[in-house]
Amino acid sequence: MADCCLGPSLCNNKLLHWPTTHFAPPPPPPSSSRSLWVSMASPRSQHSTPAPEPRPTRPSLLVFSGGTAFNGVVEELKRLTTRVAHVLPVSDDGGSTAEIVRVLGGPAVGDIRSRCLRLSDQSTSEALSVRRLLGHRLPLDPKRAKSEWYDVVEGDHSLWDGVSRPYRETIRAFLVYFQNEILRRPNESFCFSNGSIGNFFFAGARIFFQSLDAAIFLFSRVSEIPSESLVLPVISTNDRLTLGCELLDGTVIRGQNEISHPTTGTMEPVKKECSSSLALPSRIKRVFYLSREGTNSLHEVLLGIGEIISSRTCPKVLLMNGSYDRETSGFSASCFVTAITDALNRTYGNSNNSLENLPSQYINTLFVPKDGAIPVDIENLAAHGILKVVVVDSIHDPKVGVVYDPKSLIQALANLMGG
Repeated sequence: MADCCLGPSLCNNKLLHWPTTHFAPPPPPPSSSRSLWVSMASPRSQHSTPAPEPRPTRPSLLVFSGGTAFNGVVEELKRLTTRVAHVLPVSDDGGSTAEIVRVLGGPAVGDIRSRCLRLSDQSTSEALSVRRLLGHRLPLDPKRAKSEWYDVVEGDHSLWDGVSRPYRETIRAFLVYFQNEILRRPNESFCFSNGSIGNFFFAGARIFFQSLDAAIFLFSRVSEIPSESLVLPVISTNDRLTLGCELLDGTVIRGQNEISHPTTGTMEPVKKECSSSLALPSRIKRVFYLSREGTNSLHEVLLGIGEIISSRTCPKVLLMNGSYDRETSGFSASCFVTAITDALNRTYGNSNNSLENLPSQYINTLFVPKDGAIPVDIENLAAHGILKVVVVDSIHDPKVGVVYDPKSLIQALANLMGG
């Protein structure tokens, strides 16, 4: 089966040059056009017997996705392959993640934690117990949440049932460290309402190691993610970041929630009142991360990725949404293609770093959910060089509307890659 690249792009696992060297996949053989994770070790032999024929390997994928939508597909994807690198944002500024970032700083890890749990082992009773512990959320009521948290951190909660002593001591050590970090900041009252135990463990590990990559490594091992599966941050940083965007009319918006579904806050300059039910006052020109640790410096999103994606000849699949977001109101399929192309070409970034690659160098296949709300303008897509459009069966999610049927989506991917 061939390699593939998904999301707003899916390519083979050698696509990224990450500073996280302990996660870096091995390079493929120069002549290989199939899966890239073939073992390079020579088999042992006796009496000069010929080496056995290599077994077919499962495809390798690189997935760029948000932290929620693709989670529903992960369980089914495991049936196709576990050789997947998941690239996730560090910009989620809602829920218990926002409270951790507010009090302790650092990048938002909620989306990464969520994907790690989806990938975690479920084959033994202890694995299920660890997954249950790290996936648990505290009550919404702040007093009840704080009381339950103390039961967990002191080791008295029933969530520890089924967790062996080595795992218990490892996990609890970082929960205690997280609690101590909160106590060291008496001027900041931490709210445990709806808090995620996994987020607290993750934050404790990141602060202890002073490394997001080390925290991901530890969480991956504790939750026993398959060794072929990688979870990677879109930016490797230990700083507090916020997602920002610049609109075509010059408006600058800070914060993922403010962009997608604002409740309070301001925009610079203020053009008009915005709410989650209203479209943005103007289309997004570019997106970026802003550091909030003193310098407020700008980080280009996916800097350097355009060059590598465009150089690959594997399937590059864009998964269209089934409904509109606030920031994509009125888009057709070709509008999404243009936005992705502009981002990867860094059209509105530093002119010295911009590219002029064609849309078809980034996307060569479009997956569309059946009965989705976004119009598929075939002629405009063809003008962009995108000729392959696949309609995939969908289901209705009461919270978000039309979404892909997981089994149908993975089967469509398998068909595309020749499985």
